[in-house]
Amino acid sequence: MIKTLRLSAAALCISVLAGCAAPAATNKAATERTAGLWEQQMAEVKAFDSWTLTGKVGLRTPEETNSANLDWLQTPYYYRLLVTGPLGAGRSTLEGREGRFSLTNSEGRFEAETPEALMEQRLGWSLPVSQLTTWVRGLPVEGQPHTSTEDNLGFPATLSQDGWKIDYRGWMNVDGVWLPNRMVMTYGDIRATLVVNQWQAGEGSE
Repeated sequence: MIKTLRLSAAALCISVLAGCAAPAATNKAATERTAGLWEQQMAEVKAFDSWTLTGKVGLRTPEETNSANLDWLQTPYYYRLLVTGPLGAGRSTLEGREGRFSLTNSEGRFEAETPEALMEQRLGWSLPVSQLTTWVRGLPVEGQPHTSTEDNLGFPATLSQDGWKIDYRGWMNVDGVWLPNRMVMTYGDIRATLVVNQWQAGEGSE
């Protein structure tokens, strides 16, 4: 009888431990967002500051509509955006490091005080690159006024800041952290769409 009780107790402990371990694996491979998850993962989203992102960006203005492929490398101290296609006028590489910004294309290498000014001068259009590193994670830039709304699960639905309105239209699970994979940004009559095909965490992200 005692032996039976011991075996039952051991089996119960194994079942409890297995039950405790299961959610962690499920969360990492979860295919659906759940209510309250955004607040639970907030620290991880803020710490997600190094990545490689591939996708497409589209730009619509009263004059034209164009799109391009995007390859984005981001670290806390350096970023590189490689834009290829009509929107990038072929192939353009925007780089930023410690307050220095450059754009390289078929015409040469150019510098300016801000990445936005550089893109406007050389490409004829611009995106809010300085803020985009934060907005692309679903976060507002800290210390600046903003308004936002949430969806029915508590995830960001819209964000308005610095004259731009961002609509978050889709999400994807990146190593257990849910991040936007489709966002539409509008500023007056400018409309930019970013569609992420792949997020990959860099060495600096946890």
